[in-house]
Amino acid sequence: MSTAQPSHPRSGTRDVRLLWWASAADGVGTQASGAVLPLLLLGLGHSPQVVGLIAGVSTAAGLLLGPLVAVPVDRGARKRVMLGSATVAALAMGCVALALTAGSPPLALIIAAVLVERVATACFEAAARGTVALICPGPEQPRVIGRLAAADQGALIVGPALGGVLYQAARALPFLADALSYVVSALCVRAMRADLTAPVPRGGGKGERGEGILREAAAGLELVRSSRLLRLVLVWSATVNVVVVALYFGAVFTLQRGGHGGAALGAVLAASGAAGLAGSLAAPRVVKRFGAPLVVTGVTWLLVPLTAALATAAGAWAYGVLFGLVCLLMPLASVVLQARALQVTAPALQARTGAVLATAATGAASLAPVLAGALADRVSTAAPAFVCGAALALLAVHTSRRTVRGALRAEVAA
Repeated sequence: MSTAQPSHPRSGTRDVRLLWWASAADGVGTQASGAVLPLLLLGLGHSPQVVGLIAGVSTAAGLLLGPLVAVPVDRGARKRVMLGSATVAALAMGCVALALTAGSPPLALIIAAVLVERVATACFEAAARGTVALICPGPEQPRVIGRLAAADQGALIVGPALGGVLYQAARALPFLADALSYVVSALCVRAMRADLTAPVPRGGGKGERGEGILREAAAGLELVRSSRLLRLVLVWSATVNVVVVALYFGAVFTLQRGGHGGAALGAVLAASGAAGLAGSLAAPRVVKRFGAPLVVTGVTWLLVPLTAALATAAGAWAYGVLFGLVCLLMPLASVVLQARALQVTAPALQARTGAVLATAATGAASLAPVLAGALADRVSTAAPAFVCGAALALLAVHTSRRTVRGALRAEVAA
């Protein structure tokens, strides 16, 4: 398979730093406003059903739009889409903050602003995929991806805490902070020196003008279908996302059954976020020392007993330690898989391929709360952890296959 890449790095560490700050600012702001949005809606007198509906619709909109936005992104509009999306999202969250300052805004305004912001965020994320391959050379990509993953983990820790503190001071402040974070992202993208236009493969533009956007969007799906490595990335990411979300809800059910309150759950989540941050930072060094095949296979096998042990954990300390170890190990494999996905994907297909992988992972994760709730209600609160352990065992067997390990090893040599 061709692994066409730019013939030389299009920018240096300056653009990498700007991309990191854009991602970090976006993540912290989104987590800050997202954490308090349910509290805001409930405080305005709306039902939990309305809160869930808004969350579900906004997530679905992002899943549907991402693969379609990826087409113009791969055709050269990456930087324009990132800049425009961040600007639109800033305006949407600014409107929410302004409306809250003026009084109690109508539900329609909040819904419209949240949907606009979520759609804009989906566009930004679709455009940002593949940027790493355009601004840094191949050997540096695992390190950059690890740092971006660490920024995401850090946002999960800092964002909700910041949102809670700001919400206590004034309910408009978390949304104002989110708007400002998008302004920072837009300024960082604008300051990047690279044009972020992927080189089009020779002959790649022939015969494509008459194709519809749906057919062009399917190019990423076709590449994933034809690549053994990309299929592994898809299966691994989707399975692990389901496991993480299911274990989170399993923690809620287990700790509630044990009589623990919100403080215990918050401590478990903070510990897991810190562990994920550490794992993301350590991933490039671990992969460099042990190699991609051993890391991916070894991590997947290690997750099996840890996940199964969560079924027997009742106390907050036990659950926090086990869940923290799970979150520490997962980035070690996910970072190397993301780096390998970049290396086997031509720059002109980065956004579309990334959209397929992200849609599969996010879509699978959206089913996890339903699965965890059904298992906890009909079987026991320990059932989600047992089922997750079984799923990871099957995944570990798959990653141990000679052909799968061979695909990872081939990319190391590439």
